[in-house]
Amino acid sequence: MNRSEALTLLNEYVKNDKMIAHCLASEAVMRAMAKRLGEDEEKWGLAGLLHDLDVEFTAHDMELHAMETVRILREKGIDEDILEAIMLHNEDAAHGQKRTQKFHHALAAGETITGLITATALVYPDKNIQSVKPKSITKRMKEKAFAASVNRENIMECELIGIPLPEFAALALDAMKELK
Repeated sequence: MNRSEALTLLNEYVKNDKMIAHCLASEAVMRAMAKRLGEDEEKWGLAGLLHDLDVEFTAHDMELHAMETVRILREKGIDEDILEAIMLHNEDAAHGQKRTQKFHHALAAGETITGLITATALVYPDKNIQSVKPKSITKRMKEKAFAASVNRENIMECELIGIPLPEFAALALDAMKELK
């Protein structure tokens, strides 16, 4: 599946503009991580773009979320390693399976940090992501009450793939800034 086909599929299943923006941000972060780690940017980008395909019709049911995406994408012939990473970005639905590969950790960390970056931008006076500094993101990581629904443990999986948090925050922020 190429990016154009993936975007069509995303827009078929996801109607909420904020969710589409999250998927586009996740794609950008995944592509940046793939480039940094010498991995396949197209494959990692597709995983980021499509990981939340089912979020609206599973009604955020964490026992189902990702499993429907995997089913839909399997019918489209998507590579099994992409499907596995997508399934494991939500370990609650993975029936006891755990993230073990670089690709798994990257998707969990990459899609999660987008929420922290967006929340950080919203507390800036201009609410513009272009104003956000990487240091603000790492500072907000320590504030558990800030963006409390953002799973900091998932973000910290960046270190399991060899990217220290300060570098990861800068890489993800730069990738998201390119979208604006």
